[in-house]
Amino acid sequence: MDVLYSLLNVDNQRLDMVVQEEMFTENLNFVITTSTDEIFPIADHKMDRFCRNILPIINNNVKSLILESGSMERILLAANYPNLTEIKLVNFTDKIFSRYFKAKSSVHRIFPQHITDLILVYKDSRHIFSMEQNTKELHKNIFNFFRNLQHLSLDGSCLFLSFRNLPLTTWYASNLKKLCIAVKRFDDCLALLDGRLKELTTFILDICTVNNNISTVYNMDDLPNLKCFSLTCDCSGKQYDSKIVPLLRRMFNLEELTLNIKIENRTRFIDGIHLKNEVFVRMPRLYKFTFHISTETKLDHLVHVLSSDDIQKTFNCHVFSLPPVFDTLHSIGNTFPSIVFSYVTFLLVHDDVPFEHEFFLRVAKFFPSLKRFNVLNIKSQSQISDSIAFTDNQLSSIVEYPHLIALRLGLSHTDYYEQFLNNTRTHLPRLTQLKVNYTRLTFVTENFTRDATRLNCTNVKQLLIREQLVHSEDFYIYFPVVTSFCTP
Repeated sequence: MDVLYSLLNVDNQRLDMVVQEEMFTENLNFVITTSTDEIFPIADHKMDRFCRNILPIINNNVKSLILESGSMERILLAANYPNLTEIKLVNFTDKIFSRYFKAKSSVHRIFPQHITDLILVYKDSRHIFSMEQNTKELHKNIFNFFRNLQHLSLDGSCLFLSFRNLPLTTWYASNLKKLCIAVKRFDDCLALLDGRLKELTTFILDICTVNNNISTVYNMDDLPNLKCFSLTCDCSGKQYDSKIVPLLRRMFNLEELTLNIKIENRTRFIDGIHLKNEVFVRMPRLYKFTFHISTETKLDHLVHVLSSDDIQKTFNCHVFSLPPVFDTLHSIGNTFPSIVFSYVTFLLVHDDVPFEHEFFLRVAKFFPSLKRFNVLNIKSQSQISDSIAFTDNQLSSIVEYPHLIALRLGLSHTDYYEQFLNNTRTHLPRLTQLKVNYTRLTFVTENFTRDATRLNCTNVKQLLIREQLVHSEDFYIYFPVVTSFCTP
């Protein structure tokens, strides 16, 4: 693209014709940003030229724009886009909302009214939209302006909206067919499905809390127009049976179903027989089912008692479709299938028996995209000791986690500090966030003087510790780029 742009307007008619022929394709989807986050940036001088020379020429062909929020006004005012139907704004913030999406803002001047797809990707997890008043603002300035809106996606970690007690005229959208959203409570989901979104065919939903007490009486009619539904939530066994299953049974015309559910304290595990008898029996048109259902229960809660050889204290049963497509996996133990979990970026491992070196080699092999890793294990590793020389080839292999940026060891035995921080056992080239017990960290690093554990600490910027301490000079030499301390 850089080469193409460089040939435009160079005082050569033939080159101009060639470049414009290349640009005037039938469908153009441009990714334009000045940010370095995730998308390749355009430098300021190139952005000026792009807005001045390129956009006015190709504007009729542009159908989709993915914009960094800080540069969106510059791009949208550079030309008219009569065929633009989709806008995706990344790094969306409260400041951007206040400037463009409030009643007295210049939103009418910036955005084309014929947009059908609007995707807002939030930069920060702490947003004003968690408040009910701003949920109303969001509705007022999106649905009331984008009259043709058919797809709305609000994407952001821990961005949970609240819709309880909102009148039926609020968040009413007669044209909306696809909604991707996270809500605070289960009754927020019921509020959205009470008849205000009658044309909705695709609903992708993340519920923060499945609450037991629901004070408002909602319309619980069937949802005949819903064809695709995706649900992510954590709940108890009782909540699953009394809230989630009845919700699913309202969707009798469903064709695609995605479930990513963690269930605690249920007396029976979720299996194919349960799903067939309780859920699928009401979905005759269902042809695609993607799922990861984790059921956690105590040994004494099980209806069918298992032997002590099969289970210890707490049992986690994971059932999932192949290939695995979810980015988060909780509470797996020493035994997991030899399947490549390509999409998993967050993993929590927990067991009542030690995780040995070989286990972490398997994790590195079967979770190649891992970015965040939580280890919960209070049992000592039998193989880890400074006095033992590794002779077995597998044990002597260094574990490589090339993409890991966050590691949490706060509730783990000291041996796992040795396992991860000793660079003769594990290599963590991108580690920037580390949660630890300060006493164990001090012990393993020999009061921040040990060379073997120095390398994996070098790039840490955020150290999560509970203790409020005045750190030594050796500490700051050990963590040369640390910029913040948290006490979670």
